[in-house]
Amino acid sequence: MSSFEQFGLDARILSAIHRMGYSEPTPIQKEAIPEVLRGGDVMGAAQTGTGKTAGFGLPLIQRILPKANTSMSPARHPVRALILAPTRELADQVAENLAQYAADTPLRTGVVFGGVDIRPQSDMLRRGVEILTATPGRLLDHIEQRATNLSQVEVVVLDEADRMLDMGFLPDISRILKLLPSNRQSLLFSATFSPEIKKLAKSFLKPNPKLIEVARENATAETVTQEVFQVSDRDKTDVLIDMLKTRGPDGGPLTQVLVFVNAKITCRRLARTLSRVGINADAIHGDKTQEERQAALEGFRSGAIHVLVATDVAARGLDIKELPCVINYDVPYSAEDYVHRIGRTGRAGAKGVTTMLATDSDGRLVEAIEKLTGQVFQPIPMKPMPRSQRYANRRHAYAERVDTPEDERLAQERARAYVPPSQRHLDPLFDMPYVERPQTAEKPSDAPSFFERRERKRPVAALLGGFVRKK
Repeated sequence: MSSFEQFGLDARILSAIHRMGYSEPTPIQKEAIPEVLRGGDVMGAAQTGTGKTAGFGLPLIQRILPKANTSMSPARHPVRALILAPTRELADQVAENLAQYAADTPLRTGVVFGGVDIRPQSDMLRRGVEILTATPGRLLDHIEQRATNLSQVEVVVLDEADRMLDMGFLPDISRILKLLPSNRQSLLFSATFSPEIKKLAKSFLKPNPKLIEVARENATAETVTQEVFQVSDRDKTDVLIDMLKTRGPDGGPLTQVLVFVNAKITCRRLARTLSRVGINADAIHGDKTQEERQAALEGFRSGAIHVLVATDVAARGLDIKELPCVINYDVPYSAEDYVHRIGRTGRAGAKGVTTMLATDSDGRLVEAIEKLTGQVFQPIPMKPMPRSQRYANRRHAYAERVDTPEDERLAQERARAYVPPSQRHLDPLFDMPYVERPQTAEKPSDAPSFFERRERKRPVAALLGGFVRKK
């Protein structure tokens, strides 16, 4: 099918699609939308960034649209479609897309995830919502508080199912699925499907689900250029700094780069190091609050932040239009995470570049990625820029600087506020000059000296019988 009109979607859904700029369905959408509309269970596998959300979101809205109403009663707006996502960022992104797809319909959409105040979410659920996107843990919190009821769910979607199982959500997912009607439609969508995931999916789906794989399993997008630089441990940070400062247009700095690391402490330290050398960088990791993570993402999307250092919390669910470059500062421990990391660029047919900095100790991890993706990397030896050249570039940059009137004004203010070192932090006790006290004649002391005290005889106590008797 070459257009969305051929799927038989409602005119209100089509108007939202055209407003969002969708013109032609992607391969996963061509395969998945008809199958979901038929009402059967589906397992969909496709490369990251190929439109999986629309692949299940559009037919999902079409299926529950006949029951939409404009009543203000919460009872008339039960949860009819449930989408489970592994991370807050992915849940927020999916919910935003679904809200845009259903913007011209009476259907209500909502999202719940952890890290934020639960009370506004509870109020939203009690008012009624037909399409709910949630992370498993926070959804169970709302269920325990009786803020929502899942007894009328018709369609359930497990988005990025492999990641949810990797993160240990299987017990939570099992609890949630037991609360759903048995005659529901179940959909599993992910960029990768391992044999373990397919085995576990048999307990979630009905027998003989429709399996959709529009690309070779675990393949990476052809529009993404992949590089591997061989560096030493001590030079890795310097090589990264040189790349960020010189690999942009006309040899200038890169202005929108996503840098992945494996650990939260590395994420924090690397972001601070980049900021100290004049690179506008921020960090996003699991220890940050949801407000801090959202602020960092918004700053990165708007261009206020040029480099975003992230753990795998951003490997899934981070959708940035035309993201040009992704750098793997650390080789991921899981080969499947590599597919999701580089999937942040080259989305929807756009071109992108990914670079991975590998040390000698990363050999086995690189081989695992090659085996999973079916390709062979040619590592390029890379060393940091010589210090003489780096300092020469700094001197050249300083030579081109021209002082503005504002700079002169600030310099004059600093000159007026200057305090000599001799007048700084005077302490009345430690900074006063030493004055020798006048010598005075010592008064004779009546107290006995040490030797006099030693010569005095005292009665000696016996070990057990007290003092010695006087004869």
